[in-house]
Amino acid sequence: MVSRPELIGDIGAVSSTSPLASGAAMAVLEQGGNAFDAAVAGGLVLQVVEPHSNGPGGDVAIIAQRSGEEDASVICGQGPMPSGADITHFTGLGLRQIPGSGLLPAAVPGAMGAWLRLLADFGRLPLETVADPAIGYATNGYPVMPDTAKAIGALVPLFEDEWASSGKTYLVGGSAPVAGDRLTNPDLAAVLSRLVAEGRAGSTDRKTQIENARRAFYEGFVADAIDGFVASTAVLDASGRRHRGLLTGDDLATWRADVEPALRGDYRGLTVNKPGPWSQGPVFLQQLALLEGYDLRSLAPDSPEYVHLLTEAAKLAFADREAWYGDPATRPDSPLTTLLSTEYNTARRRLIEDRANPDPAPGILGGRTSEVPVIDPDPVPDWGGDWMGQLQSGMPTVVLRATLEPSDTCALVVADRYGNLVAAVPSGGWLKSSPVVPGLGFPLGTRGQTMWLVEGHPNSVAGGKRPRTTLSPTLVSQDGRPRLAFGTPGGDRQDQWTLATFLAAVEFDMDLQRSTEVPLFHTDHFPSSFTPRGRRHRTMVAEAGVGSATVAELRRRGHVVDVVPEMSMGAKACIVGVGRDGFLRAGAGPRGRQAYAVCR
Repeated sequence: MVSRPELIGDIGAVSSTSPLASGAAMAVLEQGGNAFDAAVAGGLVLQVVEPHSNGPGGDVAIIAQRSGEEDASVICGQGPMPSGADITHFTGLGLRQIPGSGLLPAAVPGAMGAWLRLLADFGRLPLETVADPAIGYATNGYPVMPDTAKAIGALVPLFEDEWASSGKTYLVGGSAPVAGDRLTNPDLAAVLSRLVAEGRAGSTDRKTQIENARRAFYEGFVADAIDGFVASTAVLDASGRRHRGLLTGDDLATWRADVEPALRGDYRGLTVNKPGPWSQGPVFLQQLALLEGYDLRSLAPDSPEYVHLLTEAAKLAFADREAWYGDPATRPDSPLTTLLSTEYNTARRRLIEDRANPDPAPGILGGRTSEVPVIDPDPVPDWGGDWMGQLQSGMPTVVLRATLEPSDTCALVVADRYGNLVAAVPSGGWLKSSPVVPGLGFPLGTRGQTMWLVEGHPNSVAGGKRPRTTLSPTLVSQDGRPRLAFGTPGGDRQDQWTLATFLAAVEFDMDLQRSTEVPLFHTDHFPSSFTPRGRRHRTMVAEAGVGSATVAELRRRGHVVDVVPEMSMGAKACIVGVGRDGFLRAGAGPRGRQAYAVCR
């Protein structure tokens, strides 16, 4: 039974992981803004009201397509590592992995630059208008979400004893807020207000104002505060020691959010657009390329054959992700053309058999090989208390449910009356990543932890190189027209969960809401992108909604199946669409009781 109806309208459609962000985005649409203006408004609100999942110090991947333009564009909000980052710096500190917390893993904060680039190049409203809802929530307060309250509560000892600036920002009278409490962030409100004010100074031109605000963040008072804090402060991190970071004001000043063509794949007459291999987005396209050789419509989405096929395709695609993906700007020989080619995936498809593949290997490309690194984790310090365990896990959450699924990251998708479409997945700079930068009201991100301290790997750490992020929005077009946009939280599992949603809509003709509610499953066979890089060899996690008979058959085929309660995965799928009938549609996955869609 579907939990709620698909929403239908003709003015705008929004779905996000926060009702407050969805409401702010819809308000901008009703004021005459387009989908891109609305996305920026919603994205800035997410930075305020979901501090356990993202912030201005984090990252975002955005895909946008204007009505009337055949090609989608990607805005890369994944900042690079500091110029001083290299393998010897980290290994010289006695580390085997880059810590998942503190200042050492901080990359250039890319989120704000990407949102401003989207507004400047694709929007029509001034920054003042789209920033107003976020400034309002930071100034006047917002109701604390249950996951935010639990996260702050678990970290109270850390905030009291080590990260005092975070305690000043998130504790109320020295105590953690409870769900529903009003929480303000006056420092962040002041930052956003000053960006608007410095943007307006000396110009009435909209784009000039946005550029002025960008410079204030990356070359002005925000960059100065970050530079001073990182240079002068040794911060306790997951290693159990205190380290200074590497990020400088110069690193911020020399970076700009890129706009690049989306990576494209064809599936059943649809064009599927994803970010490039600086993200995990290509695994979605490779899974589709592998599955196109099967008649999925002849199967049920909860059948053992269907679950087995999708899981085995994911294992092959993720083997290639682990071995071959990295910042393409640093690789003149990027292998994506081969990895997504029909010939390559026809050959890889032959590796999918009736039994589970116990250890799928990456492909060999033109005689070249690459490996999935295996690194022993750094010793866990014996500090006692739950808070050190939280620092030890680089995942963007504190609250782990019985499903083993974190409530992490955000998602935001918007369609407007003009036929424009945008999908964004923001994350990073969450409240357990590192201390709040004094005076700014937000912490830096820790995306550098996704890089390897091994020579020669495509995702080995280096100065000026983008870490391979897990952020992976999707935009689908047909005959050159935007049709679907979707995304979800979920770390490494994003492109497995959204694949199930996409196939439910295009193969099984489910409406957008119902497509977010199909039973989910994923493989944990490959190393996590987050320290301590745990993996669960051969393990598949499946919601009980797939049925006991399916689980039994999967086990017979050799899968190690962990069954979790129905509708309990960490997915919060957000999806909108533009129909051939001109109507806009929206759905929001019910898992976690958090995602919220609005349509008018």
